[in-house]
Amino acid sequence: MPQILSQPESRTAKLMPLCVDLDGTLAKSDTLVDSLLVLARTQPLLLLHLPGEVIRGKAAFKAFVAQNTALDVAHLPYNRKLLQFLQIEHAQGREIYLATGADAGLAQRVADHLGIFQEVLASDGTRNLTGNRKLDSLRNRFGNSDFVYVGNDTPDLPVMAGAAESMVANPSRKLRTRMRARGITPTRAFEERSDPWRSLVKALRPHQWAKNLLILLPPLLAHSHSLRLLMAALLAFFCFCCTASATYVVNDLLDIENDRQNSKKRMRPFASGDLAPSRGLIASVLLLTAGFTAAQFLPAAFSFCLLLYLCSSFLYSFYLKRIALVDVLVLSGLYTLRLLAGGAATGTPISHWLAGFAIFLFLSLAIVKRFAELENLHLTGTQLKNGRGYLMSDIEQMRAFGTASAFAAVVVFANYISSRDVTVLYRHPQRLWLIVPFMILWLCRVWLLASRAELDEDPVAFALTDAASLVMGVIVALIVLASI
Repeated sequence: MPQILSQPESRTAKLMPLCVDLDGTLAKSDTLVDSLLVLARTQPLLLLHLPGEVIRGKAAFKAFVAQNTALDVAHLPYNRKLLQFLQIEHAQGREIYLATGADAGLAQRVADHLGIFQEVLASDGTRNLTGNRKLDSLRNRFGNSDFVYVGNDTPDLPVMAGAAESMVANPSRKLRTRMRARGITPTRAFEERSDPWRSLVKALRPHQWAKNLLILLPPLLAHSHSLRLLMAALLAFFCFCCTASATYVVNDLLDIENDRQNSKKRMRPFASGDLAPSRGLIASVLLLTAGFTAAQFLPAAFSFCLLLYLCSSFLYSFYLKRIALVDVLVLSGLYTLRLLAGGAATGTPISHWLAGFAIFLFLSLAIVKRFAELENLHLTGTQLKNGRGYLMSDIEQMRAFGTASAFAAVVVFANYISSRDVTVLYRHPQRLWLIVPFMILWLCRVWLLASRAELDEDPVAFALTDAASLVMGVIVALIVLASI
């Protein structure tokens, strides 16, 4: 994509008021879309009123959304390069105006937070201040062309054409093309965004697909190694990867405001403004279509498991994640559901030993995820605002729940290798006892690192990147092979 070269502003333009757009320009995201996502998470029933508000017009629609949400303007993904430039210009005495199509109430809160704007020109509930309306408003305020304008997309083109000079911030490709066609050359360009395709891949969280390897466990642990079962398991793995990624997108969109308040999660594609929610929703629909289409080639029981996973994930994203303890039970259940899906896809029964072991192990991992979040917030002195239903005083109780569940999993595994059932599949079952110390070591290490706030808040990501975990995984695999 060709780059727009910055040119020095003219001496006259430096004396002119500087007018800045908000959505996509000063903020890398669209505040209306952000507000709709917050509304969907906090007051979903109000979404039923949106069609009626749309009929009243764009300005009324924006006003309704703004009045029913309190978007956190302090953590919006501002274009830092542009903001730094505006702060310097403000310090030098230049008058800066926020000229936006966003609702006036929201725009004023942004202006109050940043403290650099002389005045706010915005939609007022009856007039949608975009395109030619914005140009007319600026001309009435400053004269025919006595202002400089900063925009990012084609609705800003009439204003840029009517301004004395124009600047761009993360300009769209269509805007670049139309500016060249009309002979408009920007004096400055403020580029701050990641590659959209790379951001999309990041939003799909391919590293989380490792969880779906649980689908392969039922036939492997049953020592069923036929090509037909392997192909069925791999197809089921594909279905779950597509469906899981679609749910991750929806979860991140609904959690966009909370993610921005988190020092690590604020860099996620949607929270950082690097990826438009519309692209994420399109990708989510395509992935769900692919996943459920492929599921038609597997037994109906697998399709039921996949549908149950999808419904549970969406219910978790919309509501259950805000209920303490219920959230970790749902997360552990989603892990266990993968095992059941693998069994359904390959026709492999799930033993009561595997089910019991999985429930306790995954419950411990789900709890350590929440525990790590609380511990990290506690050590950094950050106020708890994630809406998860937990308090800082819950840390020790969560530690007790999680470690108890971890050792319950170890006990179930020890009972299994002590039972007669193990002799059906293993010729040397006594060798499986060598796994127990490694299991205890890994689980204790995870909880120890979490207590020190050194654990990634995602235990799966930790296991895939931690050298000690990978080494222990290889050793356990070798022990299993030696026991067969």
